[in-house]
Amino acid sequence: MHVLCGIDEAGRGPLAGAVYAAAVILNPSRPIKGLADSKKLSEAKRDSLAIEIKSHALAWGIASASAQEIDTINILQASMLAMQRAYQAMADQFGLHATLIQVDGNRTPKFHLPCEAIVQGDSLVAEISAASILAKTARDASLLELDAQYPQYGFAQHKGYPTALHLERLEKYGVTPEHRRSYAPVKKLISIMIE
Repeated sequence: MHVLCGIDEAGRGPLAGAVYAAAVILNPSRPIKGLADSKKLSEAKRDSLAIEIKSHALAWGIASASAQEIDTINILQASMLAMQRAYQAMADQFGLHATLIQVDGNRTPKFHLPCEAIVQGDSLVAEISAASILAKTARDASLLELDAQYPQYGFAQHKGYPTALHLERLEKYGVTPEHRRSYAPVKKLISIMIE
């Protein structure tokens, strides 16, 4: 039996927080309407689709790699690590393995299974769209937790991305343990503070 697993990540660009990934095996007998690249959906639509994916999919898993891991091994490797963890979390939770893994983008993590990269896969492959929605909603939820922890930074609004508001707050309040120190704006700020 052919079992396709889609994998995608969310949060490569932000200056703070973990990078998230999700793995999804959809159920052909329970199709989900409205799956698309998570970036093209409203927050409300993503949230409602995430609930549907979790209840209708045959299997799904979500995992992350921390800001510290991103700084240690770089964002590309951390994204690959999060993807491997998401697949493993899915396999552990549901006891189901794919016969083929398709990953959004032009690179794939190492798996002991056939795996291919699909450029713009989050718009082309339903399983990858579903994974992009789970990764994005999980990451957004984690940023709301960061917002509660560090209310002065405005994480609920900018979700860690390098917006004018984020950069202004970063300059005003300094770097948190959740900021990615290897990213240029954060690195620059740390070097100024050291001087």
